[in-house]
Amino acid sequence: MSLRMSKCTLKQLVRNFERKWRSTKLEVFHSAWKDSIVEYRREINKARSEYLASQIEINKNNPRVLFSVISKLTKNQAGTDPQIPAIHTSNAFMDYFDNKIENIRDKIQQINSTSCLSSGVADIEQNPATEVRLEVFNPLHHLELEKIISSSNCTTCTLDAVPTKLLKQVLPDIIKPLLTIVNSSLNLGYVPKAFKLAVIKPLIKKPNLDPSVLSNYRPISNLPFISKILEKAVAQQLGSYLQRNQIYEKFQSGFRPHHSTETALVKITNDLLLAADQGCVSLLVLLDLSAAFDTIDHNILLERLEKMVGITGTALSWFKSYLTDRFQFVRVNNIPSNYTKVRYGVPQGSILGPLLFTLYMLPLGKVIRKHNVNFHCYADDTQLFISAKPDDKQRIKKMEDCIKDVKSWMSHNFLLLNSDKTEVLLLGPKAARNKLSHLMLNLADFSVTPGSTAKNLGVIIDSDLAFDKHISNVTKTAFLHLRNIAKLRNALSLHDAEKLVHAFITSRLDYCNALLSGCSSSNLNKLQLVQNAAARVLTKTRKFDHISPVLSALHWLPVKFRIDYKILLLTYKALHGLAPEYLRDLISYYEPPRLLRSQGAGFLVVPKIQRSSAGGRAFSYKAPQLWNNLPDNVRDSDTVSIFKSRLKTYLFSLAFGS
Repeated sequence: MSLRMSKCTLKQLVRNFERKWRSTKLEVFHSAWKDSIVEYRREINKARSEYLASQIEINKNNPRVLFSVISKLTKNQAGTDPQIPAIHTSNAFMDYFDNKIENIRDKIQQINSTSCLSSGVADIEQNPATEVRLEVFNPLHHLELEKIISSSNCTTCTLDAVPTKLLKQVLPDIIKPLLTIVNSSLNLGYVPKAFKLAVIKPLIKKPNLDPSVLSNYRPISNLPFISKILEKAVAQQLGSYLQRNQIYEKFQSGFRPHHSTETALVKITNDLLLAADQGCVSLLVLLDLSAAFDTIDHNILLERLEKMVGITGTALSWFKSYLTDRFQFVRVNNIPSNYTKVRYGVPQGSILGPLLFTLYMLPLGKVIRKHNVNFHCYADDTQLFISAKPDDKQRIKKMEDCIKDVKSWMSHNFLLLNSDKTEVLLLGPKAARNKLSHLMLNLADFSVTPGSTAKNLGVIIDSDLAFDKHISNVTKTAFLHLRNIAKLRNALSLHDAEKLVHAFITSRLDYCNALLSGCSSSNLNKLQLVQNAAARVLTKTRKFDHISPVLSALHWLPVKFRIDYKILLLTYKALHGLAPEYLRDLISYYEPPRLLRSQGAGFLVVPKIQRSSAGGRAFSYKAPQLWNNLPDNVRDSDTVSIFKSRLKTYLFSLAFGS
């Protein structure tokens, strides 16, 4: 029995011993049967563990695929991707996606024919060209191209002749011809036609939607790997040019270095909390666009690149070539559709698409600032907010004029505002909100009443900014994942199980947790229960055993200290130029009025607040407060890595007293 056998051979052996025992009733066959069952189960569990370990390793950076695999193994249908019904052919999808864009464009044309661009908005469109220029792209060096390819994900498109993983393995042998292709494209300002063909993958928008309805799918473009490498080379040079010349919109956080949804939400929440601290109410409007990436006009985009961004010469010719003569097709169940020409939009799933979209939206900030309304953008998600005293209804009504001009600008730029998905929230002290309980806004031809909650960049925001529903939602989702992990725990090593916990549990506890500073103890305790349960599943700790030694052994900071860690990390990055400008503006160094020992100690100014329940939770208040309490060696860290290490050690000692 000690010899290695295949699972089929072991199963046959089990059946043979069972038959012999049942026919003879001899104890020797009964013992052999039981031993063979134990050996068979051991081999099955080993094979299962090896399979799980391989799947976790392959998909460790792709939680979506990893969750689908885990859900199938645990027979949880909620996590499995719905199958595309056979009645939907590739051509049906292609026709639907094309017709959808054409219908949106026609609708925009009708709006434009009955309305005119206001003079103030028209003046913004006629801004003089920028003084700086990007005329040519620099050719890549051998090592630069090798670094770009090595750092790219191993995603393979059906249009690729060679799998990406294999291409990376033979990269030293083919780097020269690849370098020639990329540099020739950059020097000539021409994109090869083979790089402009995309295969569209219909992706269900939400798992709970009906897969038989075509409108529940969104098109995701898959491009050849080499075309993505070329786009990445252009994106790096374009991004450096934009950053160097400060052409980016300050309050656009999408697809920019050091920017994220969390930094955007920290800025917005900070402003809303400070307004509530002064007894003001705030009106938050979350605008939604219909297929924004797919409707942008190529001629307007090229004009914007030339006049507002300053791209000319060969570089502009490259973008013209990139946008023209593009084709796409849908592939469903290995059957391709007819090819169609891409006349509008930038491909979703490309490297340059999101960056070009943010440049297309550059004038929007000036349109909004004209009305003295605050705003923040993350790609096509635009948030407008304005604060005022409850009696100052005239200022709140300015939002109507602002959105009217925003809609007008968008329609003239072939972007359609989706009124059905536009959400409005009234935030601030409850007594102040009650004075505006009957507020009705006419937002560009549609009326809306403020709701009680809204989902904003993955975070559920409520009128009190207490995040009750957000925390309940995170807790519910985390326990769902934890139950699935628990079913597989016995087949996983500690290392692999910890990867799953971090992918599905810790990532959710940490997402935008900087917003949760100052939340009620009952809410934070809900998140702490999730972390405790994850630690018990991971270490197989019994229900009533103390959890603090377990968290300490795992070196996991409790939830409250994880929030402080995130705030202090954002503070360090803001002070060292590694965070958005709008976060750097929220904090400033303390300069004593006379020569004191605190001179040059690296302390921050702690602003005065009126209500600790509101302003005391703002980033601009909480960050300096926590920062000034740090030991000198932590505050004076030279690099981010050293700061992270020292900060975690310091917070760990506070949490566990060691």
